[in-house]
Amino acid sequence: MKTEYEYSDCKPREECGIFGIYNHPKAANLTYLGLYNLQHRGQESSGIASSDGEHIYRYAGMGKVVDVFTEEHINNLRGNIAIGHNRYSTTGSSFLRNAQPLRAHSVLGPIVLAHNGNLINYAMLRRALEKEGAIFQTSIDSEVIVHLMARSGLNTFLDALIYALKAIKGAYSLLVMNYNTIYAIRDPYGFRPLVLGKLGNSIVIASETCAFDIIDAEYIREIEPGEMIEISPNGIKSYFPFASVKNSLCVFEYIYFSRPDSIIFGQSVHEMRLRMGAMLAKQAPVDADIVVPIPDSSVCAALGYSRASGIPYEMGMIRSHYIGRTFIEPEQRIRDFGAKIKFNVVRSAVEGKRIVVVDDSIMRGTTMRKIIKMFRKGGAKEIHVRISAPPTRFPCFYGIDIPTRSELIASSHTIEEIQKYLRVDSLAYMTVESMLKALDVHHGKFCTACFDGNYPIEFQEADDYQKCLFDDTVACGDYY
Repeated sequence: MKTEYEYSDCKPREECGIFGIYNHPKAANLTYLGLYNLQHRGQESSGIASSDGEHIYRYAGMGKVVDVFTEEHINNLRGNIAIGHNRYSTTGSSFLRNAQPLRAHSVLGPIVLAHNGNLINYAMLRRALEKEGAIFQTSIDSEVIVHLMARSGLNTFLDALIYALKAIKGAYSLLVMNYNTIYAIRDPYGFRPLVLGKLGNSIVIASETCAFDIIDAEYIREIEPGEMIEISPNGIKSYFPFASVKNSLCVFEYIYFSRPDSIIFGQSVHEMRLRMGAMLAKQAPVDADIVVPIPDSSVCAALGYSRASGIPYEMGMIRSHYIGRTFIEPEQRIRDFGAKIKFNVVRSAVEGKRIVVVDDSIMRGTTMRKIIKMFRKGGAKEIHVRISAPPTRFPCFYGIDIPTRSELIASSHTIEEIQKYLRVDSLAYMTVESMLKALDVHHGKFCTACFDGNYPIEFQEADDYQKCLFDDTVACGDYY
């Protein structure tokens, strides 16, 4: 039987969420709460590591935050500094040994690491390290950082960390911890978000500001692309050890990934989605009776479309939030069962109406086709689909599980062909230009590679690398 996540083939998969706190007596407990609010960024595993200045404590498990940790686990994670991680794998299989934070012991002392992103030169670095005798304990890309640090020959933890980071390429927002220091680092391109906050005399770091809200922490600012922050008994220091490059913020953070109540890249996610929805209404108007979102990530864009077009907004579809990781299908097969346990149409809202269905992306298109069928069965008179992003034609190598190019419907089909496949009355996407215009507060600082194939970081053998990212094969370094 399929898992819950396989039903979401119309969406890219989440990445990872990281959280850290320094100088708080309940560090592990607050990290647990922060991870709870970052659950949308990864549901495969969750872990927390803490330090009391003399010992590192760690616990991780498979599943969601509330399923992994008990009160006893949290109480055993002693100390006043901690980092945590929610994982969705983009490199390495979904096994407990790959759960983060990673913990290792070296000549530099303990190294504890939590990573959101993806390293595109991981395979090359790993092969070179293995030839030198390195023994890897996991199949995730982040482990190369630990080996590079331990083999650097440098005397200080900070110098070894900078050395390792200069060797890697790709997307990373990192938390690295030893007995008494947390380092928060964002890659020079700024692909993934990372924000800084405070709670009284405590310093907090997270992937998104929604993790601050649950513990009443105050948002200070985002950590800049290429910035490394050191939080230690000596206070906070900021470093910029990398060469400056053009920013390439992940636009999918605004389109889909981040929670609408978060501030990332210095802007409200809710406001950015409203802007995209409004721009979509101007670019692709349609004569209709109601605007209906595909919940939950498209709600803001649909609201923006409704406001700009003057067409009333209706919750014409409901999404279930109570699906377990597995679901037992009835013995008698029900057509499109996977879509039906997740979505249901509000017949009274759509029956006899011309509806504008707003969604934020289409990947393979199979789930959207099933959803359209549900709207037809619910009595919709006309169905016009509007997508608040450009067609996704290329895979992502920077920490988002977007399917391989051959699986992306827009990579091999025209919009007219996709419209015919979905069986809708009309279909329109945002253009890259109109999307960037809607988000012009950033002045074109986004990575748009999944739409146009213009990858900010060059690499070779992209097809082989994409296969390695998402296949559980020995060739990818998964030996168990």
